[in-house]
Amino acid sequence: MGEPRGIFCSAQGCVGDVIIEQRLVESKEPASHVPLACSAQYCAFPVDGNVLCLWNTKDPSYQPLTLQGHHEPITAVAFGNTVSPLLICSASQDYVIMWSLDECRQKVLQGLSPRGVIMGTLLGQVLCLRLSPDDRTVAVCAGNKILMLDIESRSILAELEGHQGHVTAAEFCPWQTHIIISVSEDRSFKVWDHHVGSLIYNSPVLTAFPLLSLLIDAKSRQLVTGCANGQLWIFSLVEGHHYRCVTRVSLKKKSESFSRRVESRLCSLPEESQRPCTHGLEKGEEVEASLPILGLAPCDLSAIVSAPCVWGLSSETTSCLWIGSSAGLFIFNLANFELEAVLHYRDFRSLSIHVAGSCAVMSKANDDKAICLLTSLFGRKIVMLEIRVAALVRSQQGHDAGRHLSVLPRTCVGPTSPLCFTTAKESKTPPAPQRQSAGRSTVKDQPLVFHTKVRSSGYASAPHITMFSPKANTRKRGDHSSRRRDGPRCKEYPLESSPPTKLYKQRVLAHGPAAAHCVQYSAGDGQWLACGLANHLLLVFRADLSGTPTVFSGHDGAVSTVCWSHDSRWLLSASQDGTLRLWSLRRAELALCVGKDVFSKPVRSAQFYYVDTFVLLSSGPELQLLKYHIDTCKDEIQRDHHLRPSSTRLITFSPPPPVVMA
Repeated sequence: MGEPRGIFCSAQGCVGDVIIEQRLVESKEPASHVPLACSAQYCAFPVDGNVLCLWNTKDPSYQPLTLQGHHEPITAVAFGNTVSPLLICSASQDYVIMWSLDECRQKVLQGLSPRGVIMGTLLGQVLCLRLSPDDRTVAVCAGNKILMLDIESRSILAELEGHQGHVTAAEFCPWQTHIIISVSEDRSFKVWDHHVGSLIYNSPVLTAFPLLSLLIDAKSRQLVTGCANGQLWIFSLVEGHHYRCVTRVSLKKKSESFSRRVESRLCSLPEESQRPCTHGLEKGEEVEASLPILGLAPCDLSAIVSAPCVWGLSSETTSCLWIGSSAGLFIFNLANFELEAVLHYRDFRSLSIHVAGSCAVMSKANDDKAICLLTSLFGRKIVMLEIRVAALVRSQQGHDAGRHLSVLPRTCVGPTSPLCFTTAKESKTPPAPQRQSAGRSTVKDQPLVFHTKVRSSGYASAPHITMFSPKANTRKRGDHSSRRRDGPRCKEYPLESSPPTKLYKQRVLAHGPAAAHCVQYSAGDGQWLACGLANHLLLVFRADLSGTPTVFSGHDGAVSTVCWSHDSRWLLSASQDGTLRLWSLRRAELALCVGKDVFSKPVRSAQFYYVDTFVLLSSGPELQLLKYHIDTCKDEIQRDHHLRPSSTRLITFSPPPPVVMA
């Protein structure tokens, strides 16, 4: 067994706190597609074919536990869901064996050989095992059928048949334990009631490639399945949705789009702190044509949402999943169907495996660390990796979040604002007095004369009066008027100058850990600055940060978005509590409040639209346009505030329909 390999540095820069190779073993048999399993305390994999090996994930110094009982190569491994006793089930062509790890550890300490309980014999080629949430039933996916075995009596409870190919994965529904969902090489998924042994739903053929992995997310109540060509299919399990397809995602396209975003962020850094801007391959390397989805696992980001070093994540982002592929690991957000982080094995040159044949990932709740078990596609190596999730997300965010907080006003700022500065003092020239046009002065000084003979070109005799004079000095007068109207405040910052580095003024927003999620200058004159905080408050400062800020309270969650109206009289705010609020700056009070019942999901972004006529906002995958009205009657008793959505949602993003192939 290998010792921990230590912290590695990426070939693209120092990100040494991202990944640690804890253990390494080289099997006598090829390890390209051996089954893997991870739990909160152990990682399990077959070594030398028919020997089940377990590593302790909490303390790598523990000696590995080896379990022998199979005569044929192990083809499936699965952990139980209860902590005590912790069970693990393994399957091969000859046996299906259930092991109690507590008893096995005691046997080893006593110098005896641990033994398991044989659940079945000669059941066929088993590709997947799953234990029920209460660890009373185990689903054995043997060939094109699923056998439901009772762990206590070791008897077959039900036999589910209907797939036309080998069943590759199965999962129990967390909120309806009598429901089990399976995917197969026949490129479809089926929903079963294993208590009565009946088929509930049979999906059409989804793709031209076999379905390899399956995950049921209890928070969003969605079914996620991945196939061999890198396509990710997401279906709704909400009652009444009839297993409709929510979206289909190409992992390769998402990865390319995410890489471009990361490159643009890293390339925008100053030269002294800039890392290489490309994930380009070295000469001689080739790009993988597809990213087969080898494994899916829940990803808990709640431990890093409130971290001060990680920006741009909200409570919605915690509904994520790990995607394990042959080229790397991906964190996928089920709220917006975007990638939050990508880890390519090739970026870490010191890793023992750069192309994986099998993958299993596990991340514990409220923990920054994730455990990943990999096997080599072209070798015999098996490694256990420890991934620092916060460091991974932070390394790919760069300073993009900082740019979001550097908000410039839409108009010229006031003379006391810290944004008003010049490189050198300039002398102010008094504006030139306005001159009257030549035509007006001539008419005023001379009498008006009428003539009887008129030529086609105008009057025939003097005095010739110019009725309309072209503005030949438009540029010159415009320059004077611009300087007279704006003065030094509209002085553009020289492009060749370096960014400002001297601190002008700073203010403490709150006592305690309360981050500023958003800031926005007032649109009309730039004299006010609104700050949305994580402690549910909204503060309005003067542009120069002087005086006592105006406090707007009422939200029950962190304020994620603020926006000013064009006349700077109204302030719009959205919060993670699911509400949208409109505040009156003059009265320093709440004018409007739209509750959670209006929006299907929390509002992530909102702003005034079309000269404050509408409110444009995003709620989950939808973009909504709302019409509102505020009665500004001075009598507060008669004042009526209301906000109503338009009769139709003008813009709505809907998922594409599933592709049905015969």
